Amino acid sequence: MLYLHIPFCSSRCIYCDFYSTTAQEAWRPRFVETMVREMEIRKDYLRPAEPQTAESRHALRSVYFGGGTPSRLTEAEVETIFGAIHRCFVLQPQTEVTFEANPDDITPQRVAALRRLGINRVSLGVQTFSDPLLRLLRRRHTAEGARQAVETLVEGGIGNVSIDLIYGLPRQTLADFAADCREALSLPVTHLSSYALSVEPATPLGRMVEAGTLRPADEDLTLAQYETLLESTAKAGFDHYEISNFCRPGYMARHNSGYWQGIPYLGLGPGAHSYDGTSRRFNLPDLRAYCQAQADVPHETETLSLTARVNEFTFTALRTRQGLDLQQLRERFGKDIADAVRREARRSLAGGLLEAHGDTLRLTRQGLFVSNDVMSDLMI
Repeated sequence: MLYLHIPFCSSRCIYCDFYSTTAQEAWRPRFVETMVREMEIRKDYLRPAEPQTAESRHALRSVYFGGGTPSRLTEAEVETIFGAIHRCFVLQPQTEVTFEANPDDITPQRVAALRRLGINRVSLGVQTFSDPLLRLLRRRHTAEGARQAVETLVEGGIGNVSIDLIYGLPRQTLADFAADCREALSLPVTHLSSYALSVEPATPLGRMVEAGTLRPADEDLTLAQYETLLESTAKAGFDHYEISNFCRPGYMARHNSGYWQGIPYLGLGPGAHSYDGTSRRFNLPDLRAYCQAQADVPHETETLSLTARVNEFTFTALRTRQGLDLQQLRERFGKDIADAVRREARRSLAGGLLEAHGDTLRLTRQGLFVSNDVMSDLMI
């Protein structure tokens, strides 16, 4: 799996804690050049034990352009990055290639360019269909712009469209979010990701909440909004395949699912993470330092302890509909660890928060609402 972090944004949303910058024209050409060089330097990361030849280039399960706002790049800049991808890796017909975009960057011409480059999935950052809330969040698009973007993508031949919604927003009522769900599910989208708002201290939203100028959503209201999300997606025939992700049958996100399955991935760009199965690499979130690097870009590496790997495997597996396979846990980490996790699960099983299907543990509907507590109980 390949992740490319594009850090450019026209403006910053008040809640965003991902690394991004509003610097544009001056840095973009140098950034693209550096990303291509980083890719060429690190192309063997996903298969370090094997020499790479034209015949043995790594076939990618998925490619994901995230950010930031990838749609701030020009067509020529995206094409340059794709040229490097094709030199370093193999894209197969089934490779999922996702491109994150803001609705107001979507035009018929842009859609045609994305298709020509091989992008077959677009993720739109909609967040809400309420214009007052969009203005509060400092989003650039309108509700009508979001609707039109979905239609433009589908009419242009990109039928695999995902949209994001946020619940638990300040000033967002239960009726507001129910309307967001109805609106989203009435559109020709194949996938919906919806997360509760997280108030991060270093963001404008965090400072507003700290100063008392904006009140965070009530926890009971946020839980009621999540209940509305579950009911709305089920009624629309969407599969609930991960705590915060829903899709029409057959449209599960391959890239995100790879993260939850512990599949290694290469992350390029400032602030991007990589994982090789035993360690993580974290590129420093500094565009200037990234672009000025003469060889490999500034980064830090962490070797994961056995405990960290077990806990991560447990946590990510329980987020999914497939659940935690104790036999797989036993094969990876040994019988003693699998038995310890099974013992820790007894209380949640008795309380109806987990259910057992043979050697697999899954969250129940009741358990979804307290999933963090259930997962914490199973950590070793």
